[in-house]
Amino acid sequence: MGLSEQEQKLLDELERGLYATDAGLAQKLGKPGARSPQRIIAGSALAVIGISLLVVAVVIQVAIFGVAGFLSMLAGLVVATSSNPGEAKAQSNKGNAAKPSGTAAPKKSFFDDRWDKRQG
Repeated sequence: MGLSEQEQKLLDELERGLYATDAGLAQKLGKPGARSPQRIIAGSALAVIGISLLVVAVVIQVAIFGVAGFLSMLAGLVVATSSNPGEAKAQSNKGNAAKPSGTAAPKKSFFDDRWDKRQG
């Protein structure tokens, strides 16, 4: 089901407001390819190894293997879903450089502006 014209305009307005108020977050959310295929494959393999170790631990009834399997599974999921550390560092430095220095008055957010318009 598609969006109506009014909903599409509102969505575009929200997107422009997000880019205006928080460019770093908007840039991070706008990049769907931040995860490399190698990290996803490595994390998935580590998670599969962890699941296998967990099943083996249940079969032979050794708790330490179960804990190791769970931790391996967790580490694999973290690796698979995290972005590249070098890219994240560059993004945060870029976001810090974009912030103006000084004691300027805080800019009203997009939602505050919309709220004021609706209130009168």
